[in-house]
Amino acid sequence: MTSTLQQSDRSSTSVSSLRAEGLRLAYGPDRVVVPGLDLELPHGAVTAVIGANGCGKSTVLRALARLLRPASGHVLLDGQDVHHMRTRDVARHLGLLPQSPVAPEGLTVRDLVRRGRTPHTSLLRQWSEEDEAALTAALEATDLVDLADEAVGALSGGQRQRAWLALVIAQGTPWLLLDEPTTFLDIAHQIDVLELVRRLNREDKRSVVMVLHDLNQACRYADHLVALRAGTVVAAGPPAEVVTEELVAKVFDLRSQIVPDPVTGTPLVVPVGRAE
Repeated sequence: MTSTLQQSDRSSTSVSSLRAEGLRLAYGPDRVVVPGLDLELPHGAVTAVIGANGCGKSTVLRALARLLRPASGHVLLDGQDVHHMRTRDVARHLGLLPQSPVAPEGLTVRDLVRRGRTPHTSLLRQWSEEDEAALTAALEATDLVDLADEAVGALSGGQRQRAWLALVIAQGTPWLLLDEPTTFLDIAHQIDVLELVRRLNREDKRSVVMVLHDLNQACRYADHLVALRAGTVVAAGPPAEVVTEELVAKVFDLRSQIVPDPVTGTPLVVPVGRAE
């Protein structure tokens, strides 16, 4: 993917805070996924949420994005409960890439990415040169310029994933919430996406929260890790401080050895076997 990113909105650099207080998340009265979560997400960093399947990672992300109303507690954006804010205002601050999104039949890549600009347009503010520049920059950043007029449904799984990521980039929000952004991608394209995420953070100054399954990729590309087990934060902080053999055993029920990554020096988890 190209390394050229263009800053499209003031919102992409505005300082904003995002945190959860006393968050209780449930699917019905008998299925509590997150019993009570306090979480401060560092502004200006790439945060990776890690944990075993079913631990509540995606549920927490959906709550942060205002897609899931908490049974109790609050998600606070700049001190305001996101459920008390207008949808358009939330969409100008939080951009979400959900798991397995589905585009309407026949929609082209260009039209999909164009939808990312919806929070910035209105009857009084029609499509502008700024919007066009944001769309073009997002297509270029995800290497989709040559596929812009193709139907999203005709793309490969990896290409579709990049199209949805382009939509989130075009949205121009200061916060990006990415639920398993490397889904459907081969290893080379996984690295492309994670490098792009890091550039969005370093160059566009966007704060990123992403759910990742690959612990070693999380250690390499994130500044801050949040490890969950059964909807509870087990540890949070820089990878070098968080990732230990004890934590891997507690969170993943896995015996391991932790060695320095030969490329980056970040923790590298070498599996040994199931924890007894």
